[in-house]
Amino acid sequence: MSAEISYGKWQIGVYRTYAKPLEGIAPILESPFMGRENVLFAAEVGVEVFGDNFMPAYTEGDNRDVVATDTMKNFVLKQALEFDGATLEEFAYFLGDKFLATYQQMQRLRITAQEKPFEAARVPGEHGGVFTDSGVLFGKSHNSHAVAVVEVGRDGDATRVTGHRCGLVGLQLIKITGSSFASFARDEYTTLPERTDRPLFIYLDVFWKYGDTAQMIEPKHEYYVAIEQVRDLVQVTFHRFNSMSIQHLVHEIGLGLLGRFSQIAEVSFEAQNRLWDMEFASEESGANKQVPTVYTDPRPPYGLIRLTLNREQL
Repeated sequence: MSAEISYGKWQIGVYRTYAKPLEGIAPILESPFMGRENVLFAAEVGVEVFGDNFMPAYTEGDNRDVVATDTMKNFVLKQALEFDGATLEEFAYFLGDKFLATYQQMQRLRITAQEKPFEAARVPGEHGGVFTDSGVLFGKSHNSHAVAVVEVGRDGDATRVTGHRCGLVGLQLIKITGSSFASFARDEYTTLPERTDRPLFIYLDVFWKYGDTAQMIEPKHEYYVAIEQVRDLVQVTFHRFNSMSIQHLVHEIGLGLLGRFSQIAEVSFEAQNRLWDMEFASEESGANKQVPTVYTDPRPPYGLIRLTLNREQL
């Protein structure tokens, strides 16, 4: 009999004020993003520990090597104060490195960090008139957010990244016109009408991997892929591109990401088709010759589309 074991702590809420600002980001044409102040660095952290030496806890109830998950939680919160980086990926690697340095019985770890997004409130400037971002007041956002998964192991006395995945999850985008879905296979089970122009509402998660993981965590951020830039590139591509399907759209976005970020080796997508159901349409055209139309939320089930593009395949 063989077994693989792991254990850890999940959903550790971390709210760190005045982290290191994110600077040094290389600009791209599709985004104005150049960095962030990190006045509030908020994340939800998961720690998963792997190691055969923990097997006696399972087979014999021997807990001598077991680091309690409550201890893990306290360790994460304490180390968050010492963290001198600016990104989720750096934070995840920093925690993994510190765990391995502190607990010799741990062989490898998977650290998951999920952004808890807060947006600065818009307030009048010091002299009134022009509104600016508050440096002290933030509102909880329920929009898309970053995720980072970093796996680390031992390499002699050093810590080595053994796996990773970065992502932007929770995008919900609606394009009113400029999308279609037609000329698809039809048979006796097909009831879906063809649409040469439709409003397209999608849920979208985007993930990527670096070719060189050192670029993911280097402190100068010259090669760091910021989620703000990924979000902007996705939106600009969706805005410009007249897609023939969601498959067509995510492929175009993937080409754009690989073309814009040479440090990305792989990009993948998970998209849901949340196309609204049309209920009523006006008999007369409105402004700009557009027909006012009323839609409602679709009933489940929903279409699911996945795609992974590797640079070596292009």
